[in-house]
Amino acid sequence: MVEVRPVTRGPKHHFFGYYDKCPWDSTGRYILALEVNFMNRPPIPEDEAVIGLIDLVDNNRWIPLAKTRTWNWQQGCMLQWLPSAPHRRIIYNDREGSRFISVIMDIWTREQHKLPLPVYAISHDGKSALTLNFSRLQRTRPGYGYPGIPDPWEDDPHPKEDGIYWMDLETGEHELIISLDQVTKFRPKSSMKNAIHWFNHILFNPDDSRFVFLHRWTKPDGGWFTRMLTANPDGTDLYCVADHDMVSHFDWRDSKWILAWARQYDVGDRFFLFADLTGEREVIGEGVLTQNGHCSYSPDRHWILTDTYPDHKGFRHLLLYNIKENALVEIGRFFSPPELKGEIRCDLHPRWDRDGKRVCIDSAHEGSRQVYVIDVTDIVKSY
Repeated sequence: MVEVRPVTRGPKHHFFGYYDKCPWDSTGRYILALEVNFMNRPPIPEDEAVIGLIDLVDNNRWIPLAKTRTWNWQQGCMLQWLPSAPHRRIIYNDREGSRFISVIMDIWTREQHKLPLPVYAISHDGKSALTLNFSRLQRTRPGYGYPGIPDPWEDDPHPKEDGIYWMDLETGEHELIISLDQVTKFRPKSSMKNAIHWFNHILFNPDDSRFVFLHRWTKPDGGWFTRMLTANPDGTDLYCVADHDMVSHFDWRDSKWILAWARQYDVGDRFFLFADLTGEREVIGEGVLTQNGHCSYSPDRHWILTDTYPDHKGFRHLLLYNIKENALVEIGRFFSPPELKGEIRCDLHPRWDRDGKRVCIDSAHEGSRQVYVIDVTDIVKSY
């Protein structure tokens, strides 16, 4: 086991959010996080989270920057460094009046630039974003959307006017590029009939030429289905990557291949590499990577970082998988308080730093939600 170092402390609770964003700035000195006063219930519209920096050089000093009333336990407020200025500009979601918005802030001058839509995924060049209806997501998948604003299309199972939106991060210009109605007519499945549809989990590929997203639907009598699709940034050239009822966490290996925990009828549930636009696939970590987890590639693509959900004793396991050697290294296990379950659970959501030497997690194993950093240099050098 390696040293697990807390970089936040109580009595308040701290976390970052999802596994597909890097909380470190480009210098490696600062980590982004949220600070809240409670940890054991879903947020309500009035609940504020403080956005701040952890100064890793100055005794993990907490530096508050702003507040937001638009957050959840799984993905926070989509807080992240703006790729075009990862040493000084951040972007996050907030609520203004009767709409969700996003805010770009210079952390040193505190200058703000507000945009008319919230963000979900940011392009690697920092010029554009993709997003969705967080009010609908809150209703269909609590814990991933935001409370406080009703969904205008609540009574429509697959509206033509709602779906995935593209937005220019400089001008705020935006447009609907893929509608929920459109996607239900693209390679439809019998299970889609009389179902409620929504989108979730959007991610640009490394060269920003394509993006991946999940199309999900649920039947009135229960039953939940997911398929993984890709498209060009303008919504054209829609392609179905996997549609065997279940797709969970994923990451792009490169601009063609997507790693995803998914079901394939002829194989079962595994980590697969799926090729965009070609239909090729292969199993990753057969017999070694055997559980669904929040997976991401190291910057050099030699390792996969992932975690597990609680085992029968309540422990979440933090794992590094060496792709070339097909070898698994457990770097920690963390008790998950049983009262933190469902939408208020505290997943580890492991995240790489920009050099592939450190890992950051959220955990509640010491009785409060806090952020921890683990140096994995010796492990990644040993293979």
